[in-house]
Amino acid sequence: MFVSRTVRTSFLLASNVFYCKQFPAQNGPDFNNPSSRYLGLTTRLSSTLAAMTKGSIEERIDGVLSDLKGRHPGQEEFIQAVEEMLVSMKPLFEKQGEEDYLGAFNVIAEPERVIKFRVQYPTFGPDGAELHTTTGYRVQFNSALGPYKGGLRFHPSVSESIVKFLGFEQIFKNALTNLPIGGGKGGCVFDPKGKSDSEVRMLCEHFMKGLYRHIGPNLDVPAGDIGVGGREIGYMYGEYVRLRGQPDMGVLTGKSTDFGGSKLRPEATGYGLVYITLEALKKYNHYRYLPEDRRAGVAENCFKGLKVLISGSGNVAQFAAEKVMELGGNVCSFSDSTGTLTSLKVSARSN
Repeated sequence: MFVSRTVRTSFLLASNVFYCKQFPAQNGPDFNNPSSRYLGLTTRLSSTLAAMTKGSIEERIDGVLSDLKGRHPGQEEFIQAVEEMLVSMKPLFEKQGEEDYLGAFNVIAEPERVIKFRVQYPTFGPDGAELHTTTGYRVQFNSALGPYKGGLRFHPSVSESIVKFLGFEQIFKNALTNLPIGGGKGGCVFDPKGKSDSEVRMLCEHFMKGLYRHIGPNLDVPAGDIGVGGREIGYMYGEYVRLRGQPDMGVLTGKSTDFGGSKLRPEATGYGLVYITLEALKKYNHYRYLPEDRRAGVAENCFKGLKVLISGSGNVAQFAAEKVMELGGNVCSFSDSTGTLTSLKVSARSN
């Protein structure tokens, strides 16, 4: 498995921030000076993590998982995500020298902070309003590389285990960007589908009341995720400004350009998916199985003549489809939680 230098560095920095007392607790780490954190790290790790380096790699991996299960009982999704990452990175752990990557992993796998708060929202039906109560979460998982960064999810499946699992993986996704950002995730049990704008707005405002003290441009920068788009981000940002008494354009990403959002933000993920798919086709030579005329299209960075199946129908899927069609491809499917829509021609024999 390929592991980037940035991800390896994030392992070491995570241990450094956790174990070293060079940063006052009230101020937090100096995100503008990562080199100071790395300096002399190997020496400090070898002494501080000495107790964690005994035994074979397999025994130590089992020990990390056992300890984690004890600290997070019943959180199967989170434990599964950590276990999958441990297995994937085993070759790195086996090749480690003085740098104790497995010891650092043990630190990274424990969230720095888990914030839970009550969220209330009304729904309006023919019999009047009904008040609902749910739990809001924000897992600030790791800030070794910079401020926490990750989305907010409003969906019926949200739980503490799900949010931890997503926040854990966000650490490595963000590290691969080479940007100075850490990993985090949040959300609550709520399904925006079928809800009125006023119901969604009140949920977003109450969610922000529990969250606003814990976020900021240099501390934690939430974004959107499933169930949280531009509308929800706008409602939450408006409530944040009201509670803080002043605007702060760096506190949430995914906002409208009227409030400091990026112009290409809605399209970025879908377009990126298409570009990386093209690069994967070329790099791994899958396009050699295509007819000659279509093979040339892929080499020229286009989907000319290709049939493309897209899973989903949200923001990412829509803009991925837009870019595929722009590059000459034929989009043949969309899907959501209720089913799949296809445009593939079915022959009479198949019928």
